[in-house]
Amino acid sequence: MDVKELYESLDSLMGKEVTLQGWVRNHRKQKEFGFIDFYDGTCFESVQLIYDNQLNDFEEIQKIRVGSAISVTGMVEESPAKGQKFEINVKQLELLGDSAEDFPIQPKRHTREFLREVSYLRPRTKLFQAVYRVRSIAAMAIHTYFQEHGYVYFHAPLITANDGEGAGEMFKLTTLPLENIPKSEDGSVDYKKDFFGKKVGLTVTGQLEAEAFAMAYKKVYTFGPTFRAEESHTKTHASEFWMIEPEIAFCDLNQLMNIEEEMLKYVISYCLEHAKSEFDFFNQFVEKGIKEKLQAVVDSKFVRATHHEVIQILKNAPVKFENEPQEGEDLATEHEKYLTEVYYKAPVFITDWPKDIKAFYMRINDDQKTVAAVDLLVPGAGELMGGSQREERYERLIGRMDELNMKKEGLDWYLNLRKYGGCVHSGFGMGFERLLIYLTGVENIRDVLPFPRTPGNCEF
Repeated sequence: MDVKELYESLDSLMGKEVTLQGWVRNHRKQKEFGFIDFYDGTCFESVQLIYDNQLNDFEEIQKIRVGSAISVTGMVEESPAKGQKFEINVKQLELLGDSAEDFPIQPKRHTREFLREVSYLRPRTKLFQAVYRVRSIAAMAIHTYFQEHGYVYFHAPLITANDGEGAGEMFKLTTLPLENIPKSEDGSVDYKKDFFGKKVGLTVTGQLEAEAFAMAYKKVYTFGPTFRAEESHTKTHASEFWMIEPEIAFCDLNQLMNIEEEMLKYVISYCLEHAKSEFDFFNQFVEKGIKEKLQAVVDSKFVRATHHEVIQILKNAPVKFENEPQEGEDLATEHEKYLTEVYYKAPVFITDWPKDIKAFYMRINDDQKTVAAVDLLVPGAGELMGGSQREERYERLIGRMDELNMKKEGLDWYLNLRKYGGCVHSGFGMGFERLLIYLTGVENIRDVLPFPRTPGNCEF
């Protein structure tokens, strides 16, 4: 039996014998009896095991160390302890896998920095049991939302010759001998002798390929790993992370915002419903009031405002910003915080961004100065999603690429999507780990990734 099954069928199992397999989180020993804090990972809750010196192997049981794997058979009994519905009175306990004395995860509070050094063991702690279960539940929520709304799950290639044009620095892939790289006559690397016969790397976005599939299936989404070779050491950047990127045909910017709002509310509600114990834990030990914060997003009506409008709001704000808000420029974290937490007190869609700070594929507005782009800002986190209506007009897209001195070589297929039955279409991207930071209150991306890959760090 699993601990999850035990909790779900507790009323019918009271006074009956059960057998469980799992691990020892804590072991408190006394002269004539002992208590074991036991868990098996099937749910957040643990079980208290009680044994006494009436057992034949009492002395052997007392030697069992924290971290050991055990099998236990005992009676489910009501517990006299406050805040504990039941306990297991041990009849038989078998050591399945011993744990050495130097087991790093002892029953005390460890720093998150220390736990990163033993990432292969940190899922055994309560914090990371909660974080990674919510990661699993949130992933299921995302798939459930899109599947229930008729989207096709599209697997974007991880190896690509397309750099997403400004989406981030690519990791280069090669099988060329690094100690003797073949060169062309002009001294440049001869990629014709490489595995793919050209320069390739790990993908920074699946968006462009997803657009191709949206032109066949109408509604698609990607959900997979992406890679950025950026020397960034912030709490929100990693070299390998997961992205959710839907692309929808016959969809304009306003319809896209409807989808973003509906999806986010669905995912938050799903997680709150399916991870109640985990969110109780986060609420108590990670971020006070996190459940109320998340429920407020579900209950709120998202505000919509243009970039020009919010710049005017910020300029007229009765506060002094370190970074002066400017037309034509991006927003700083302090600006996002003011808009979401002070001025609007709600999530905010900011639309119609200056074209000079946005990507080439975004649809140019009639003013020729802005593009049909949108960023979603949420209280307590800032930007959570970014999207746009894509430029579906062939000549306009060509003109924009010329304006930016972009090479069209290798992107002819992307341009052809506008020639062969193209239509109005839109999409957005959301970093999965950024969502998890917001959901759990755990503020460092290194702690919501199971095995984080960051500059100078590729362990395990």
